[in-house]
Amino acid sequence: MSKVMVITGAGRGIGASIARLAAARGYAVCVNYAADSTSANALVGDIERAGGRAIAIRADVSSSDACTALFKEVDERLGRVDVLVNNAGMISGQCRADSMTPALLERMFAVNVFGVFYCTREALRRMSTKHGGAGGVIIHVSSAAARHGGLPEESHYAATKGALDSMMLGQAKEVGNEGVRVVSVRPGLITTEMHEIHGGAELIRKVAPSIPLGRPGAPEEIAQTVVWLASDAASYIHGTTIDVTGGR
Repeated sequence: MSKVMVITGAGRGIGASIARLAAARGYAVCVNYAADSTSANALVGDIERAGGRAIAIRADVSSSDACTALFKEVDERLGRVDVLVNNAGMISGQCRADSMTPALLERMFAVNVFGVFYCTREALRRMSTKHGGAGGVIIHVSSAAARHGGLPEESHYAATKGALDSMMLGQAKEVGNEGVRVVSVRPGLITTEMHEIHGGAELIRKVAPSIPLGRPGAPEEIAQTVVWLASDAASYIHGTTIDVTGGR
């Protein structure tokens, strides 16, 4: 039977690349999305035409109840989750700290931090040997912004990713002896639609020279790292963060 991987925010960008590669490696994949059903369903169709198995499930991970329902549906349609990739995230507008509004800050943390807690909770209830599970892997998709503070007017985004890094360390200590590995991946500047909010291609052109490798990364390069971390080849990697930043 195929292992089951749940990828949040997987309709486009890095999440979609992870889903494609995981399916090609034999995983049954849940493509979670918040609103863009067209992209998510198209991705599922591509995976199925390539001989893989995938389903698309709509769920806003900022809602505890929605996360509970998401994993229940995965149980029913694919089986118990073996790998969770907490990829869903948002930037939600640039804003200096002295102009920050409660609504902007609350929405950012609801998706980028609370959603990771909720999904991790549901995964652990299925993976952990404490709950009768057979183990598994939880991978948080953080950001190099957690280290360098992010682009101008995005300290709120950087703060959420810093929270993810701390969360990963604490969770790794909690469940490492229950058959569950917890790790993080920190992408650097990756060519995705997320950057449209702060300049898109022009931003990438300006920042690329500051990257030691001289170029932005591709979503597929993050996918390769994530799928490797989920595999037995990374069986002794736990409680740490892998930077995929081109040296930046």
